[in-house]
Amino acid sequence: MFTFGLEHEVAFLNREGCFVDFASTPFTDLDAIITRLPLYEGDYPQLRIGDAGIKKKRWYIEGFERYDTSGAVTTCLPKGIEIRTTLHATIHGAVEELTQSFHLLCETAAPAGFVPVFISFNPYHSEFVPDPPLSDFERQRKRQSPEKRTAAIPMLTYGPDLNFSLQGLSPGQIIDIGRKLTYYSPFIIPFSYSSPFYGGTLWNGLSVRTFIRTGLRPAVMVFLDQPEELIDSDPSLTKIARLPAEVGRIEFKACDSCADFAIYASLLALLKGLALDQTLTGRATTPDAALHQLSARQGFASEHIVAGTQEILQAAEQALGNDTDVSLLEPLRTMLRERKTPANDLISIFQKTGSIVETLRSTYPGMREPVLVSTSRSRGSTERP
Repeated sequence: MFTFGLEHEVAFLNREGCFVDFASTPFTDLDAIITRLPLYEGDYPQLRIGDAGIKKKRWYIEGFERYDTSGAVTTCLPKGIEIRTTLHATIHGAVEELTQSFHLLCETAAPAGFVPVFISFNPYHSEFVPDPPLSDFERQRKRQSPEKRTAAIPMLTYGPDLNFSLQGLSPGQIIDIGRKLTYYSPFIIPFSYSSPFYGGTLWNGLSVRTFIRTGLRPAVMVFLDQPEELIDSDPSLTKIARLPAEVGRIEFKACDSCADFAIYASLLALLKGLALDQTLTGRATTPDAALHQLSARQGFASEHIVAGTQEILQAAEQALGNDTDVSLLEPLRTMLRERKTPANDLISIFQKTGSIVETLRSTYPGMREPVLVSTSRSRGSTERP
């Protein structure tokens, strides 16, 4: 039996049309929104609160936590708000909860002048440098894992975690699924590409998030129960579960954000099919950075990426068989046939308007229930990858 969950990071413009990030917006402004959102006591212990106590609700501020030399949290530099769902037995249930939580976030943020916008990489800043410099405690903490070492990268990115688990698998079988998804990641993620801006202008590609992130950061994370079950890799593939509900969870982390949450449903169905598949032989413990970068630049314009994507779609469809979730793959087939990603729409709007802000304002148009079959800007470096 499968269970599914979703995490979705939301970026904003403020009432002045400025992109909300660590340089433009204090923690307290976003915390005022979180305070007005409900707390569901029944969510726990299914959802993790975390060491800093910031992750108390289905919505929380995603950012860079700062610590003093004693290890006490001093502040959190924000990049946006993350929505997470509880665990569901169906893909529909997870997507429906995410949709409801997103609508509630929009309604709560509107009076403060915050408008959600769809993007997967900060369109103005190309690096995040902690200020003040890291304390001794923070430097020591940074050395604890590859993900803590590269924690500055997520301050620029916006993307989902597509979570699922399947009962009855051994740790070795769970790791094998994680290695399979890591190998085929460059062919899965073009359906989500949505980060075509870098340093305040149009980037030469579809997903600068993928180009910069994947390879240094994991494509997949597998949560296990015992330390001896972990495997050593950089970036990490395995991690100790922090809650009993996390044991056996597989998180696919390589996708860009999707404004149409029905695409998340399709991607979860694809991951489900790939988990069930017994024919694909590719395995990788760490992501192939060069292949991810090719995918990020060219997407479905690359015949190699198209061929790999066709292969995994066919394998997932065959593995799902008569499962009703197989119908969720059809939107992906349409995108592949048209060789189109969400980034292509963003690029088209920018080419017409010449404005990143106006492009961002056009995103999340008329969010609907998913069908399951500023003119001002932040200052930042313009060094191009």
